Amino acid sequence: IAAGLAHELKTPLSTININLKLLGEDLSIFHDDVHSRVLRRLGSVQEEARRLNDILGDFLRFAGKYDLQLEPVDLRTILNELADFFSPQADAARVVLRVTVPDSPVTCLVDTNLFKQAILNLMINAVDAMDSGGELLIKLSLQRQKAMLEVIDTGTGIPKQVLDRIFDVYYSTKKNGSGLGLPTSRRIIREHDGNLQVQSEVDRGTRFIITLPCAKK
Repeated sequence: IAAGLAHELKTPLSTININLKLLGEDLSIFHDDVHSRVLRRLGSVQEEARRLNDILGDFLRFAGKYDLQLEPVDLRTILNELADFFSPQADAARVVLRVTVPDSPVTCLVDTNLFKQAILNLMINAVDAMDSGGELLIKLSLQRQKAMLEVIDTGTGIPKQVLDRIFDVYYSTKKNGSGLGLPTSRRIIREHDGNLQVQSEVDRGTRFIITLPCAKK
């Protein structure tokens, strides 16, 4: 029911966003103080409307039914592609990104796009935890016919009282966080018959550990 309601809200919200944009264009031809104040207020409304649209999008991705397109994939390929994609963001945050993978393939049945989303959420969280820069290590290994993927940062760490709640829906310590990033990652991993755990120490950093069954040969 909640997912259906969120979906129904998306259409009128999109209409609101479009009309706010058109209204802003109409008002922009005026350059007096009164219209300038109106445009500033309109900009604030547009920003909140965009934020609502993002919240609904995040919720629908979390609550919707996942129709996984599973295929055997070497996880090393996924991690290298993610590293290439994420490097500019890491560099901008003064974070050194390193990827460590074994010499041999680590093949699992995964939906590549969904799995990338789950890992990317963890990488974004890791960078956000390192305000003054640091190191982000993505490590892949093979443990007893299971793939172990670790996302390790040297950030501020997570206090014990917070650690128990980080996978709760809509719980976030970020000012503009949706509170759905980590729950979404955990749900995606579980949909792949995997497990997502976290270890953290204040002022030392955080380690997310994903375990996945390997594809049968």
